[in-house]
Amino acid sequence: MTAATDTTPVTPARAEPDADAFRAAMGRFPTGVTLLTQGSGDDTAVMTLNSLTSVSLDPMLILVSVKADGRMRPRISRAGSFAVSVLTAAQRGLAREFCRPDRCEGWAAMLRLAAEKGITGNAVLPAAEMSLECVLDAEHEAGDHTLLIGRVVALHGGASEPDPLLFHQGRFSELPAVSDKEHP
Repeated sequence: MTAATDTTPVTPARAEPDADAFRAAMGRFPTGVTLLTQGSGDDTAVMTLNSLTSVSLDPMLILVSVKADGRMRPRISRAGSFAVSVLTAAQRGLAREFCRPDRCEGWAAMLRLAAEKGITGNAVLPAAEMSLECVLDAEHEAGDHTLLIGRVVALHGGASEPDPLLFHQGRFSELPAVSDKEHP
């Protein structure tokens, strides 16, 4: 029998990794850093998020992942919409501030972010790299998280020169400057 037709299940050589090993391994994959918002004005809730994935162009869908038992999931489920703003390297402080459990909400959050109310009624950051406003298309339970699929209904451009904030190996980072000679 050749390897191409062999259907024998593969057995791992070692035991499954623990949560700390898995977290460390996934930390080696750099991601962008965003702020997930739901509501605006007095009803603004914000959290730092690095799980943003483009899912489809037709229709335009994105995926974000939030803790199933966290504060944000029931708000988004009830409201049926959310926004995601991709942060710039200069917004590192906002990323740190809004990942804390005691982060500000309501008008204090709107003012801190210099946010505006978007067409979905959710806060967006004009100074972000870009912002996406979404209506909730689907929710899927996935372990201790819920995957939220959003249909993009508005896209807001931000900074003219891309300067995204990154998260890699447990730290915030940014792209190194590239000279014109290095561009193809």
